Amino acid sequence: MTEDMNQVEVRSFSENDKVKGTVTKVEEKQVLVSIEGSKLDGIIPISELSSLHIEQASDVVNEGDVLDLVVTKIEEEALIVSKRKVDAEKAWEEMQRRFEDNEIFEAEVSDVVKGGLVIDLGVRGFVPASLVEDRYVEDFSDYKGKTLTFKIVELDREKNRLILSHRAVLESQKANRKKQVLESIEVGQVLEGTVQRLTDFGAFVDIGGVDGLVHISQLSYEHVAMPSDVVKEGDKVKVKVLSVDRDNERVSLSIKETLPGPWSNIDEKAPLGSIHTGTVKRIVSFGVFVEVFPGVEGLVHISQISHKHIGTPHEVLKEGQEVKVKVLDVNASEQRLSLSIKELEEAPASENHDFELPEETKGFSLGDMIGDKLKSLKKD
Repeated sequence: MTEDMNQVEVRSFSENDKVKGTVTKVEEKQVLVSIEGSKLDGIIPISELSSLHIEQASDVVNEGDVLDLVVTKIEEEALIVSKRKVDAEKAWEEMQRRFEDNEIFEAEVSDVVKGGLVIDLGVRGFVPASLVEDRYVEDFSDYKGKTLTFKIVELDREKNRLILSHRAVLESQKANRKKQVLESIEVGQVLEGTVQRLTDFGAFVDIGGVDGLVHISQLSYEHVAMPSDVVKEGDKVKVKVLSVDRDNERVSLSIKETLPGPWSNIDEKAPLGSIHTGTVKRIVSFGVFVEVFPGVEGLVHISQISHKHIGTPHEVLKEGQEVKVKVLDVNASEQRLSLSIKELEEAPASENHDFELPEETKGFSLGDMIGDKLKSLKKD
């Protein structure tokens, strides 16, 4: 029995043999271990402790740690062993599985180098700067020690190449959120959003993972020359959903439909008899429509355009002309305003002077006057 034990203790080892070792001493540039089944000490050079560059061995192991190792070289007084190769083999198998499963996982940023981030996964993983975020980042110095989520986007074990992406995770999350939002929103809903970007034809508003378009015509009841006259990037706005195209992922929104309508409180803004300056918007055969407030047009009937007889409104007015009008009638429920131009103009003096009785004869009828005349004749 004793002989068998001695034989086990002094059994020979070959390169690439897997062994277990217990850390007995941690030096600056190497680690000493006792190897199970051998009287020879094991030595782990600092370069064989980790797939990453380390300054001192104590950054990786401590005395008493039990490690899985592989023999890399056999010397007369010691076995040269590697922790890095065992870790790498296990890690590559795990990375292959994650890559095939398209798995998202968390890991800590080990180092920041020129061009990106380094991640220790048992093997060295690299995140190019362009795959860190879905936006431009100028300085990555504060990323060291951060825990981020990653996906493996490229794996080549032979070339020892492992490329990770945090950006892919963010884009996947955004796509999921977008899908959920598109499925949940309905026409007519009023939502809160943030203005993301402006174009000549409108503003794109983020409503929780989906950018919807507020066309320039839906920004305000007033005429808008440029969207930047009404909103700016970063503004928080209320929007109403006008339409949803889930297949093409398009959403049409309106800001103006969340605002008080132009006809609200029209009785107060344009009471009977009030005078306003407006713009002729449309000319029709029976009159002209004059805009007195943004989005509020009233009709000046042809009979209320001038004291003179006119055949068509075109004879005296043109589109775009500014005019003063007086409110004749207000119908808020039907959104109708009746206006007059002629009421603000002085009536011309009549060319045909009608006969007018003297002041003292007013109030008497013609019969009275004839009767009085007959009475005088009888007396004579």
